[in-house]
Amino acid sequence: MPVSENRIQMDSVFPSLSPEKHYICEVNDKPHINMEHNILIPLLLTLGAGLATGIGSAIAFFARRTNKRLLSFSLGLSGGVMIYVSFVELFQQAQTTLSEEWGAHTGIIVTVVSFFAGILLIGVIDRLVPSFENPHEAHMVEEMDKQPRNPKLMRMGMMTALAIGIHNFPEGIATFTSAVDNMALGVAIAVAIAIHNIPEGIAVSIPIFYATGDRKKAFKLSLLSGLAEPVGALLAYLVLMPFMSPTLMGCILAGVAGIMVFISIDELLPAAREYGEAHISIYGVVAGMALMAVSLILLA
Repeated sequence: MPVSENRIQMDSVFPSLSPEKHYICEVNDKPHINMEHNILIPLLLTLGAGLATGIGSAIAFFARRTNKRLLSFSLGLSGGVMIYVSFVELFQQAQTTLSEEWGAHTGIIVTVVSFFAGILLIGVIDRLVPSFENPHEAHMVEEMDKQPRNPKLMRMGMMTALAIGIHNFPEGIATFTSAVDNMALGVAIAVAIAIHNIPEGIAVSIPIFYATGDRKKAFKLSLLSGLAEPVGALLAYLVLMPFMSPTLMGCILAGVAGIMVFISIDELLPAAREYGEAHISIYGVVAGMALMAVSLILLA
């Protein structure tokens, strides 16, 4: 029997043994392109980032006062990490991948379009949420804490939880896809998003607590809003992974960069300045960029 015929028979019986079945693993010599493996840790990272809303809820209930200087620095740190990662790592990696697939000129065009598509996506989501229900507007925790109990607070809290859930959905996709492509990068993004989810948890829990007097209910709803992130990750896995290719991965990475830049500029940096002194937030931004730069150098 000819070798080629024998090979065809073996491939039909044992398709997993066929070398051609694993071509995805060898694209650009990057083993991580194989999306069939190593999805558990990215899912857990996304879950952890989402659960950080519960930390914010717990802080709102059990901390006597908010350390605004620390919160300002932490939000600035998160913004610095996300901005640096977006431009230095995600955008550059997307451009390299797309240029290899489509050529230098077309590759940069697709990268830029994908970047602004990510900004447009999160911008539309942000725009559709009214300002009084928008988690971006719920910065002044102390003012919320001083409000008397009011039935309207319950609706505000519920709508804020819904708004944050919608807002967190693309963040879950961003964290998951980044971690699948580059685990170290995914960890950094998950930590940054977790930090900025903490005040969002406060924003949900305080009005619900003051409307109902039920700490457990407020905590549960706050936590539930954060679970939109792992739901987004699961959607990315179930819908996107079967069609994953270098081109799609490059577009996703550029889109994720756009999402993270928008979140940083629209939410993290203004909140960091509002919570504390302007210089504290700037120190946090610089520290976040420096921390990310050092980590990328060490992990290179």
